[in-house]
Amino acid sequence: MKSHLLEVSGFDAVGYAPVVDFQTWRVAMLNYIDELEADKIDNFQCHSETDEVFVLLSGKCILFCAQVDDKENIIDIVSWDMQINQTYNIKRGVYHTHTLSEGAKVLIVENSDTDDNNSPKIMIDKRVRQQLVEITTEKWS
Repeated sequence: MKSHLLEVSGFDAVGYAPVVDFQTWRVAMLNYIDELEADKIDNFQCHSETDEVFVLLSGKCILFCAQVDDKENIIDIVSWDMQINQTYNIKRGVYHTHTLSEGAKVLIVENSDTDDNNSPKIMIDKRVRQQLVEITTEKWS
């Protein structure tokens, strides 16, 4: 619904979609998508120019942050089993990814110009992916 007084929007499909863009900020939704299952994740991403906020609305989501060396090799992974209605602010320059349970919904707040041009990725290998699977199994078993 859109009027001159109020705009109401939502997103119920799989994956990511912006729902509000205004001047310098964006609100987006991330819903369960199978490519974010722990055994299918293929990269960590960081945002060079901004922090990014995540709020779990329903389901389960694990937020993974990678500590990287000066050659952008992942040397450690820190994870949080997100709690509903808590705010998780990933600081600028921190490599991160996440896995969601089926039915999960995450609200995202970020700069409106956040895109692949200012969000480099580190592709991960089988060893790192296996760590993500092990962490997920441990937290959700």
